[in-house]
Amino acid sequence: MYPERFSNLPAHVWPRLRALLDVHEGGGEPVNMTIGEPKHAFPSWVTDRIVEHSKGFNQYPPNDAAPELREAITGFVKRRYGVPLDPDTQVMALNGTREGLYNAVMTLCPETKNGQRPAILMPNPFYPVYMIGALSVSAEPVMVPATGETGHLPDYRSLPEEVLNRTTAAYICSPANPQGAVADYDYWRDLIALAEEYDFVILADECYSEIYRETPPIGALQVAYETGADMNRVVVFHSLSKRSNLPGLRSGFVAGSADNIREIKLLRNYAGAPLPLPIQLASADVWNDEEHVVENRALYREKYDLADRLLGNVPGYLSPEAGFFLWLPVENDEKAAVKLWRETGVRVLPGGYLAHERGGVNPGQGYIRAAMVAPKAETARGIELIRDCLYPQ
Repeated sequence: MYPERFSNLPAHVWPRLRALLDVHEGGGEPVNMTIGEPKHAFPSWVTDRIVEHSKGFNQYPPNDAAPELREAITGFVKRRYGVPLDPDTQVMALNGTREGLYNAVMTLCPETKNGQRPAILMPNPFYPVYMIGALSVSAEPVMVPATGETGHLPDYRSLPEEVLNRTTAAYICSPANPQGAVADYDYWRDLIALAEEYDFVILADECYSEIYRETPPIGALQVAYETGADMNRVVVFHSLSKRSNLPGLRSGFVAGSADNIREIKLLRNYAGAPLPLPIQLASADVWNDEEHVVENRALYREKYDLADRLLGNVPGYLSPEAGFFLWLPVENDEKAAVKLWRETGVRVLPGGYLAHERGGVNPGQGYIRAAMVAPKAETARGIELIRDCLYPQ
């Protein structure tokens, strides 16, 4: 017998995509633009640092991170957002942001609210862990459309009073995956005010924060700090995966108030798996270094310009503000993905696979997602093939 809470889950994105495409022969040399796995070079000295600290593999690692890593994380937050945090009480290292995004609701969301089943808000399209986190605490996942009408960010204030009164948490991703939209100062200020009014916590997924065009995206903690809001209202998540092209390092962090981090640490004490010590110490050096981040961002900036030049005339084209995805309008997402694969060898993700149908509408079905993570030449080839196949002049 298995629990019913996961019994009605749809097929996961990647098995679903393979079932859609792999029954067809590709129409050319494959160009994989499906997954957001950075392919730029990571700093060459990272492996040296791991080797230097390799004796640490003979030790159980500290649960919330070595002092060097906690200092590096708080240093990054201070430089980037101007927010002073206590390295002993307000940050914890993570095995990637997904671990933290899941465990945060396990520790911070009560079993009931106002005598009712709690609600956890999330954008639609969304990162699947948001939904699984909500279901794991027997909360209702409330998926709020993030479409062109709302600036590709969810309008949580538009929800009925009945939902807001039982809301315990709200996930928000900025810069957004997949649309590349960025929450501005006013958006964060209004969302924090809503959280204070209705007594819920904001879980801010900011893992794409260091990949942008010119203006660094505003952060949730930054706005809470500058407006004097209750810091218990905001918890933020970052990682080295996108910032530093190190997805396999599985190194991230969670930051927030001392009260919230205390609770998250408690769960890790019982059920978590801290990063190995050599990984922690290497991560500290990566967080302390900005030179490689500037170089990485410049490479993405070239690809933003490339996409704008090749696709700028496509009706409805959305030029991303940040992140590394293209969110391209199509008439039918699955048919477009199959056509691309069969005729060109380019693999993209149907947008409907990243969203759920609500009220008879799936807000992702009119789009495909293409990841611009490969080197420039391969990315250019993929975008040109997309243009010529789906948007012929």
